[in-house]
Amino acid sequence: MVSQSVYRTWLKYLQDEVDAAFLYQKLAEATPASRKKESYRMLHDIENRHQAAWLNLLHEHGIKVKKIKPSLKARLMAAISKWTGVEWLSYIMLKEEGNEVKTYLQLYRQATDDNTRSIAIRLAQDSAGHASELNQILGEQAEPWHSTAGTGGMLRNVVYGFNDGLTANFGLVAGVIGAQASAHFILISGLAGLVADALSMGSSGFLAAQSEREVYTHEIEMEAEEIKLMPELEKEELAAIYQAKGMDAAAARALANEVMKHPEKALEEQVHEELGIGEQRITPFREGWVTGLSTAVGAFIPVFPFLLWQGKLAIWLSIVLSMFSHFAVGAARSFFTGRNLWRSGMEMFVVGMGVAGIGYLLGDLIIRLF
Repeated sequence: MVSQSVYRTWLKYLQDEVDAAFLYQKLAEATPASRKKESYRMLHDIENRHQAAWLNLLHEHGIKVKKIKPSLKARLMAAISKWTGVEWLSYIMLKEEGNEVKTYLQLYRQATDDNTRSIAIRLAQDSAGHASELNQILGEQAEPWHSTAGTGGMLRNVVYGFNDGLTANFGLVAGVIGAQASAHFILISGLAGLVADALSMGSSGFLAAQSEREVYTHEIEMEAEEIKLMPELEKEELAAIYQAKGMDAAAARALANEVMKHPEKALEEQVHEELGIGEQRITPFREGWVTGLSTAVGAFIPVFPFLLWQGKLAIWLSIVLSMFSHFAVGAARSFFTGRNLWRSGMEMFVVGMGVAGIGYLLGDLIIRLF
């Protein structure tokens, strides 16, 4: 017999494999006939075999498991991908595979029986292979279990901008309510906070993207100088990279020699292989306006009721709408963090309640003191 904690852990792993198989199936269905489609189908089939491995382990320990369906989180991700496109879901799956590598390696280190250790190391290897396959599909280089490469693109900016605007302006509105201000003053304060927060977040998004692009440009310029001034050293680096990918030493050196005969090709290869920089998708203007607009939308939620109603009705509607939105944005963040949907949603719900409570108490204190 296994302990309840081990049982719950195994069921979680099984649920993760069910969700992964479901999402790879959705990716395959949404992708036109191509190598990508076949890759998604292959990954779906492997995830089904992972399910069988966990079911067998559970059965060996006398645990009967009913048929497990895809989780609400997986079904929501599939639904969202219909309007965001499959690339977003592919990036999320890449991050999930990276998380699985780390999780299964940890399970391997902690497991006490050989069967569990065998399953863990095999699934860790499979997940690493899945991540490599997705890397090829998406044109990424970095191993997702070692890096925090961006996932989600525009949708991620929308979620985090929305979250910031909602939380900050809800706290502001709650503070003004605590100060017993009129509905008109609450509305003016909320709209002013909306504009200020949207401009602040939008400019921050623009500057962050601009800085990142400048770093990429600087790295590429430095690499070009190194190829020009230290070609032998760069040749050795390329050969080492090729060897790390499985080529024998002689073939790696021969390929490196051939690449270095063409400086532009050598720079492209070094940027691609050594720096791990793929095609730059960073557009500062887009990052700025997407972040700013989503912040404004989030900040508008606690203000909206005061446009149509007054008194306690407007206050309670603002609280209810804001708290529901906090839970929803917390749940949406779980798509990027890999955390449990309900736990992430409740965490943001509590944060929103805390911010509003502190804002209200400060507003009340200020009106009493002054």
